[in-house]
Amino acid sequence: MNILVTGGAGYVGGFTARHMQAAGHRVVVLDNLSEGHRSAAPEGTLVVGEIEDGGAVRALLREHEIEAVMHFAASCYVGESMADPRGYWRNNVAGSLALLEAMIDCRVRRIVFSSTCAVHGETAEMPLGEDAPVRPESTYAWTKHTIEQMIRDFSRAYGLSYTLLRYFNASGASADGAHGEDHRPETHLIPIVLQTLLGQRDEVRLFGEDYDTPDGTCIRDYVHVEDLAQAHERALERLPAEGEPRGLLYNLGSGTGSSVREVIRAAERVTGQTVPCSVAERRPGDTPRLVAASGRARRELGWTPHYGTIDEVVAAAWEWHRLHPTGYPD
Repeated sequence: MNILVTGGAGYVGGFTARHMQAAGHRVVVLDNLSEGHRSAAPEGTLVVGEIEDGGAVRALLREHEIEAVMHFAASCYVGESMADPRGYWRNNVAGSLALLEAMIDCRVRRIVFSSTCAVHGETAEMPLGEDAPVRPESTYAWTKHTIEQMIRDFSRAYGLSYTLLRYFNASGASADGAHGEDHRPETHLIPIVLQTLLGQRDEVRLFGEDYDTPDGTCIRDYVHVEDLAQAHERALERLPAEGEPRGLLYNLGSGTGSSVREVIRAAERVTGQTVPCSVAERRPGDTPRLVAASGRARRELGWTPHYGTIDEVVAAAWEWHRLHPTGYPD
């Protein structure tokens, strides 16, 4: 299949683009490189451009005879979204609208959308399944929820088949250490812990240790990025090439949670080093637990995560950070 991967020079997008190429598909990556890295996209696939440029996207869809789109391109920092909502609504929502319009005009009828568990907001329901209440609390989460609804509307009116994938904490790196997580600035816990062990940070700050959890720190669901890439492939395979549109929704996670302190202990086991830490005040909006109920994806997609423990996820990430202490070269 000929597949356009928007945001395919980013973290999850890059892993998925490489996975799809290895599975025999022809991949074209569209990325503006505002957050992504040239080296993260499969060699020879990258087109530098904006999804908001409808004319250029139409030309790309036609030139490469694209049959399906995997849509990752987005701004994705919660705090930044609250400080700059205009930028997030323009980039995420207006950009997605331009992409969907181009798809319909070029008769591309299949899309897999990279969404987020953040659309659920703060809820006591745990683990979180697909039918859990949707209560976005940040601008970032609202933009993702809005794009989900746009895709549903386009499906009803124009025959679009879609899969919405709401995933939890994407983590880890490739088994060979060649590709990993490189955000600038970095806000995710596992890279922060490993950067501290490499001497790039003084310490890891624990934002609260008085939560209603076994060790007092927040629990999150860390799902390996290669397992997410596999889920995207399975999701695309379920979308029909012709006929009635289909709409699918899956929450993706390991189904188990690890606390902040458990992640730190895993890093210490993997590296044999001690992680310096300090305790800070709680951050607004941090919930005690955020864990996925991903049984639907396992049943319907036949999705089986290969990385089963937090130590495996951290070990893969450590190999990447050890070999690439300054991240990707571009």
